[in-house]
Amino acid sequence: MSQSSSSKRLCCWAGLTPGNNESADKKKSVRISRAGAYLKPALVQVAHAAVKSTNSSYYKVKYERISKRRGKKGAIIAIARMILTAIYHMFITGEVFNPIVLYKIDMPQEIREKQKDKAIRQAAKFLISLGLIKATDVSVA
Repeated sequence: MSQSSSSKRLCCWAGLTPGNNESADKKKSVRISRAGAYLKPALVQVAHAAVKSTNSSYYKVKYERISKRRGKKGAIIAIARMILTAIYHMFITGEVFNPIVLYKIDMPQEIREKQKDKAIRQAAKFLISLGLIKATDVSVA
């Protein structure tokens, strides 16, 4: 995993990212590449199994949302990419798989901080509205 500098590069190497060939307002193929001849089919099978799993509904819900926009095949590729990204981060950080925190992967630090500050402000407003704390007790920047 140390060969790839990010999960995006690993997904590109595995052939799970679409190309973007555009020049002079002419759009060419945006299909996924033919790279990853051994890894990509395995990840697609894993994605199919994850979508049909009854133990964890995270990938099933994601698949249903994405398939409305991109179609079933595009959604399976997206799920396969999500799984490969999760695998990459599990190897790099040594953490155990937790689907709840998957949306935070590859997010820039400043956006994470913004979301954290917003969540703190919303929680403070909620606690004030319930009367559990006073507005003077909270110092949110």
